[in-house]
Amino acid sequence: MSTSGQRFAAANDEAILEVRNKVGLITLNRPKALNVLSLNMINTIYPIMMEWDKDPNVQVIVMKGAGEKAFCAGGDVKSLVGNRPLSREFFPTEYRLNNLIGILKTPYVAFIDGITMGGGIGLSVHGRYRVATERTLFAMPETALGLHPDVGGSYFLPRLEGNLGMYFALTGQRMKGRDVYFTGIATHYVGSQDINELESKLINQPSITNDVVQEILDQYHKKHEGGEFSFAQHMDKINECFKGETIEEIFTLLEKDGSEWAMKCLNHCRKMSPSSMKVTIRALQEGAKAPSLADALLTENRICQRMMETKDFYEGVRAILIDRDNNPKWDPATFEEVTDEMVDAHFQPTSDGDVILPKQ
Repeated sequence: MSTSGQRFAAANDEAILEVRNKVGLITLNRPKALNVLSLNMINTIYPIMMEWDKDPNVQVIVMKGAGEKAFCAGGDVKSLVGNRPLSREFFPTEYRLNNLIGILKTPYVAFIDGITMGGGIGLSVHGRYRVATERTLFAMPETALGLHPDVGGSYFLPRLEGNLGMYFALTGQRMKGRDVYFTGIATHYVGSQDINELESKLINQPSITNDVVQEILDQYHKKHEGGEFSFAQHMDKINECFKGETIEEIFTLLEKDGSEWAMKCLNHCRKMSPSSMKVTIRALQEGAKAPSLADALLTENRICQRMMETKDFYEGVRAILIDRDNNPKWDPATFEEVTDEMVDAHFQPTSDGDVILPKQ
């Protein structure tokens, strides 16, 4: 049984977990690296979160990022370059944690205050409560890295309004502040100055039920109600242009639209990994039909393991994160060269076997 003040930490204190009163508090503690998620952090968080979910003394689980810049800027993909054994372990282990967050019985609150991208979205969007602030910066930039929007992206993105999910998945478009709430990716929007007070209020409750958590979050949210969804002006175009079932159809619809917005989208998409773009469309189409997050994550692991065996991931990470020349040399280099058979190969079972995750 957990007791108040009990503390656990990953090696080098990359993740700090402590029980404060009735709150299981998780702090992602790599502020200089924008709290990028390492395998070490995942392996520390998962078993303790499992334990907390069974512990009646832990009545709410809260996750936050250290520092003022980021909740979590993504998974530590740079560590996977040239390390195939690590990538074989990293993705299924990460997805196991994503799935656990999605099926927790204990109320879960993610304070997505600051940069929240890729793996950081996997630590938040599947949880019961996601609290955005004016500093929140959302993106799924994987197609620029020779990857696909994983960590459950194939599941939650097609469930956004209209064709927003396909738009975000293919373009890697960033989204800030209130917009993260208006899309439903966040359940609440508060001021960043309120986060510490909100956390203290949860910790100081004599008893915490889901209704109490909801009431407290609603109180702070109501102080910041209002504003407009900045993507509203483009929703008709997003729904029309990103309804295509193939990348070729989407490009044709963007060309037909011909507006400055459409041309910007088109030119941006053409810079992405052709293989990643085609696989991403198929992944979101499959994910839209997936009966559970666990089913979607099984498919995503197949895709990622296959991508680790191709050149584009390593070239994308080199160009964007290591050398930062922003000039990746994709292979295949054109969309025409990416065949249906190449795409299909990403959805086949892996030699290591599938990741079977609980669904409740």
